[in-house]
Amino acid sequence: MESAPPNIVSRETTEKLECYHALLLKWQQSINLVGTNTLNEAWERHFLDSLQLLKFLPQGNITVFDFGSGAGFPGLVLACARDDISVHLVESDQRKCSFMRTVSRETKTPAHIHGARIESFTERAVPDVITARALAPLGALCEYVLPWANKNPNLILLLHKGKNHAQEVAEALDVYNFSLECHDSEYGENSTILVLSGLCKKDSF
Repeated sequence: MESAPPNIVSRETTEKLECYHALLLKWQQSINLVGTNTLNEAWERHFLDSLQLLKFLPQGNITVFDFGSGAGFPGLVLACARDDISVHLVESDQRKCSFMRTVSRETKTPAHIHGARIESFTERAVPDVITARALAPLGALCEYVLPWANKNPNLILLLHKGKNHAQEVAEALDVYNFSLECHDSEYGENSTILVLSGLCKKDSF
């Protein structure tokens, strides 16, 4: 049984997310946007799982990069909920980019959608926050993010991680320095939200 739309956001945001959800179900029939076994729980597994990052976002006009956006989780969901943020969605699968452009258009949610690999992504804007959901081990994510952290020492990373996050953190700390907060996810068993800041590479000497 499909759960109900979230009641933690405004009516306008709920309407956008209902449209988003309907498009997800429609497009999933021809494109593998999310795991098929998660569709019946899409509100919790994808939408609410993304919305829980809202409490970690700084207030005011900020720029958010979402790496490996897939079907837009969490970046496009955050854009639906916060009209004062500028969201850049980076996804190499052009079909998923087409889906996100459709959601952006149909929900009237502005978003910058980049059909590119993360390592080749270039953008003049400098992010305040970078998000990524089940994308890569933390060490690899730090490597992707480091050029942006060098541009903005106050950069915050909001990362959905699974049950092996402690091992990933330990391995990343062999190469990088950073401050870290770990928060249990409200919508995923053995899932954790990492809030990481102050990323820099350790002195190689």
